[in-house]
Amino acid sequence: MKKVTVTGKSIEEAVQSGLDQLEATTDQVKIVVLEQPAKALFGFIGGKDAKVEIELLPDPITEAMEFLKEVTATMQLQVDIAREDGDQAVKLNISGQDLGLIIGRRGQTLDALQYLVNIVANRASDTHVKVVLDAENFRERREQTLIQLANRLANRVSKTKKDVTLEPMSPHERKVIHSELQNNPMVDTYSKGDEPNRRVVITLK
Repeated sequence: MKKVTVTGKSIEEAVQSGLDQLEATTDQVKIVVLEQPAKALFGFIGGKDAKVEIELLPDPITEAMEFLKEVTATMQLQVDIAREDGDQAVKLNISGQDLGLIIGRRGQTLDALQYLVNIVANRASDTHVKVVLDAENFRERREQTLIQLANRLANRVSKTKKDVTLEPMSPHERKVIHSELQNNPMVDTYSKGDEPNRRVVITLK
């Protein structure tokens, strides 16, 4: 963590000097006043400058990205990480070669990495930060696949009048299925089982 100790005729002047050195704003730093300024006696005897210590606070997303770089380097992967700030979450999208190692079966490795990335980010933040981890838009492609699957299986249930139980899915993936079929006039959905083997069931209304 970067830290500087600076002086100035006033605390404000010292703080500004430190912020300039760190290229930061007040909300990005921790400020500790080490010495209060003292006016010189008769204008020239015993004067003392203010002294402050300014410490640059870690940026949660930067910390998360550094963690990701370390993990991918350990996996001997050369990747780029793009940051996209949203209203509800910050998205980190990984691009490069051999991303199947990062995605894993049905995105399970990606989900595990996302869990760890969120731990790292929130460890460095006073407020809750949500980070969504993706690899070359896998999550968007997976969501479209799930939507198509939901509608196809809903049609099957409507025709055969038999329930269909899907493969185990993550909470987010189950939510995609439920949301897609919630207004379907022919079928209902519910989840059964325990994590990590919880499944969606599509049943006739």
